[in-house]
Amino acid sequence: MTDIPALAARIDALFELPAEDAAAGRDDVEEAIRMLDAGEVRVAEQHPDGWVANEWVKKAILVYFRLRVNEPVELGPYTYFDKVPLKRVTPEMGVRVVPPAVARYGSYVAPGAVLMPSYTNIGAWVGAGTMVDTWATVGSCAQIGENVHLSGGVGIGGVLEPPQATPVIIEDGAFVGSRCIVVEGAVVGEGAVLGANVVITASTPIIDVTGEEPREYRGFVPPYSVVIPGTRPKEYPAGTYQLPAALIIGRRSASTDLKTSLNDALRSYGVAV
Repeated sequence: MTDIPALAARIDALFELPAEDAAAGRDDVEEAIRMLDAGEVRVAEQHPDGWVANEWVKKAILVYFRLRVNEPVELGPYTYFDKVPLKRVTPEMGVRVVPPAVARYGSYVAPGAVLMPSYTNIGAWVGAGTMVDTWATVGSCAQIGENVHLSGGVGIGGVLEPPQATPVIIEDGAFVGSRCIVVEGAVVGEGAVLGANVVITASTPIIDVTGEEPREYRGFVPPYSVVIPGTRPKEYPAGTYQLPAALIIGRRSASTDLKTSLNDALRSYGVAV
């Protein structure tokens, strides 16, 4: 069994070295990426006070990039030229991969997940029972929980640098509607519903309009929120213009079956998906 604290310390040391010197630690880097691919370690973990990045794991990815060289990658009739091989998916993994879905080596896809034609980058984690739908992208180091649905064309951004930066997090049971964009380390809470075309960045105003007074969040969608695209006026010297915002217009029920509450939310709030 790998001594993870010792491996982490060695990776931290290698990260400070130029590539030609770090090459001496190639076996350690390869072991770290193997563990990522197998789901034995992950880029970020949930703590009582929130999600925290495992810096040494992100550093391992960055050193891996330094040590690898571009080489041909054969995929049926296609040839690519890249530093990172593709993930090898076998029937024993319990994952459904629909051509031409692509997952890079160093990403983890849990049993029961389904990858429609889509892209999953190195360092990403895709939880059990999750659907990554057609032309969705899961960026480097993004953490996608269990029983999540990423609808068609969803863009989940990658956050690889700096190592201490928390990646994009989509927590268990969330539903992300068509053509949504979630980037810059934003967190979508458990069971939340994002309607079609919602954009969440670190600076997007996420405004809860369900009460008598608005309540605003940045970079965080509270659990079980039902969210639609919106705008908010902002004054400039040349006039007043509408800037993108996200509006929380309701809540899913946390006490009922997620699928039932999702259907209720979509029906009750008329959310486009």
